[in-house]
Amino acid sequence: MAKNRVIPFGYCMKNGVITTDPKEVCAVATIFSEYLSGKSLLQIAKLMESEKIRYNTDSDKWNKNMVKRIIENEKYLGTDKYPQLIAEDIFRRANEKRIRKATTFNLISDDLQEIRNRTYCAECGHRLSRIGGNSKYEHWDCRNPDCCKFEYQLTDQMIIGAVLTVLNSAIANPSLLESGGEISIYSPTADIVRQQNEINRMTDSIQVDFDRAKAEIYKLAEMKYDCCTYNDSPQKTDKIKALLENHEQLNTLDIGLFKACVSRICISHFCTVEVELINGVRIKNITERKIENEHSAECNSNSCESADSGKS
Repeated sequence: MAKNRVIPFGYCMKNGVITTDPKEVCAVATIFSEYLSGKSLLQIAKLMESEKIRYNTDSDKWNKNMVKRIIENEKYLGTDKYPQLIAEDIFRRANEKRIRKATTFNLISDDLQEIRNRTYCAECGHRLSRIGGNSKYEHWDCRNPDCCKFEYQLTDQMIIGAVLTVLNSAIANPSLLESGGEISIYSPTADIVRQQNEINRMTDSIQVDFDRAKAEIYKLAEMKYDCCTYNDSPQKTDKIKALLENHEQLNTLDIGLFKACVSRICISHFCTVEVELINGVRIKNITERKIENEHSAECNSNSCESADSGKS
């Protein structure tokens, strides 16, 4: 195993004093120059390996973290112990670029934030994590330690594509949106029936205790109210239908429409994406996972069906 350097790359110890190592000084200058010219950390690491430059005495292997440590090491500007290797202007420009790139990679668009806020693992219910920032290697995964990771690379485009398919299916087939059920349901309990009978008995009496009867009627009203259930799904269904009525098929995701219609996205380890609408209706994007090789997998969209009614 390679040992970590005690003295930063570019320096060596001679007669108890830290001084420069000419070959490594040249490599440090090359690293800064190549980075400012547009090379990535990984490309520079491969360049160092190709030129047989040793990062330490035990190995000539390089990685991007080694290059990054060199670029951000302020000792190259010179201290009481370390001679200056890099001009202040070059060091400043290189690190401004490094910070700029790091910030960019950690940001995602507002649209993706909205999708992430609604995307969950179908198996455990844990919200999915998006890894990769703005890089082309982004993927989504379940980070719940009690669950398991996805066996395929779930990308932004796979999720967006599945949501587009669901919304376009709803535009083409509004019957998928039907939630069913009544707005208000009243189911009296045995206690309510007894209370009603008691009030009937009291009011049929020759001498009515009006104060007591009034109290019992108020109590009955409260009991009836507690037995009523209100379902706002029909109104929400009408809202979605109004938004999608006469809407053209979507080629790109309309984030405003997405926010207005979708409450939750559940993705399974078997590459099934289920979109739950604000009215509670769940529509599945039926997909087929295709293994390309032992290290990669992708999902191919086929069709949509209502998870509640089985309509397709």
